[in-house]
Amino acid sequence: MRPILLTGPTASGKSAVALELALRLGGEIISVDSMQVYRGLDIGTAKPSAAERALVTHHLIDVVGLNESFDAARFVHSATVAIQDIEGRNQTAILCGGTGLYFNAWLGGLGSAPPPDPLLRAELEAATTAELLEELARKDPVTLDQIDLKNRRRLVRAVEVIRLTGQPFSVQRARWPEHGGTLTAGRAFGIQRDRPTLIRRIDERVNRMFQAGLVTETQNLLKHGLRENRTALQAIGYRQVVEHLEGSASLRETVERVQAKTRQFAKRQMTWMQGQLDLAWLEVGTNESPSQTAERILQTLPPA
Repeated sequence: MRPILLTGPTASGKSAVALELALRLGGEIISVDSMQVYRGLDIGTAKPSAAERALVTHHLIDVVGLNESFDAARFVHSATVAIQDIEGRNQTAILCGGTGLYFNAWLGGLGSAPPPDPLLRAELEAATTAELLEELARKDPVTLDQIDLKNRRRLVRAVEVIRLTGQPFSVQRARWPEHGGTLTAGRAFGIQRDRPTLIRRIDERVNRMFQAGLVTETQNLLKHGLRENRTALQAIGYRQVVEHLEGSASLRETVERVQAKTRQFAKRQMTWMQGQLDLAWLEVGTNESPSQTAERILQTLPPA
């Protein structure tokens, strides 16, 4: 069975839904989270519990130490290997997490193409689809034959790269495989909750993290290189606790800071996901259980 993609803002409940899907399908979960890859970052990243990991096999959790780096390229390679392994055992791979960059990299590949140019991007977005297709046909017929002509975002990006580099976009495409299109058609879902409910869930989750020992966990991580790992130190929760330990804020102020930062992050996640990923969004009500949400997904899945 082809992979299932499940995402949504932090504290939306996607992990619980993924667990239910895995139990019903005989699947395994691949974490799409840039912080859960680090060993020791447990409470602050809301890693699945030992009991949950005993129920369902999870991949790409605790794969590197704080003295190592991990990026989108490594995620693409590791996720692809995991999916091949899962499917080789006739299981279903469920990619679940909130790191949009990792989803985008796995779906569309990564390459050495230049970053977007705001002025050029605005010019191209103002052009008609017909004009973009005509330019692509002249300058890069290979990409024209391969690109999803209904995906205007990719069309704009292809022409942008050609203009910025003077080379066909097809020459610069990532060497990693792309997994978009038919592979995930009808199998990519986003969990969505109304804003007041999401805010409440975020605040409650942050409170539970501090009650579970986030401050003590951070103190221990500082002894093992957290401060030297710039990526891990940026994780919401840990950075604010480090500032608290340095005396810049009281514990109460720190809890409130983490809640505020998490709410802001969730808003950015939603904006990015809605603009960058082709998802079937599921509005989840307050009283809807993860089991019920999983059942809704199963009812809409196309044939494998």
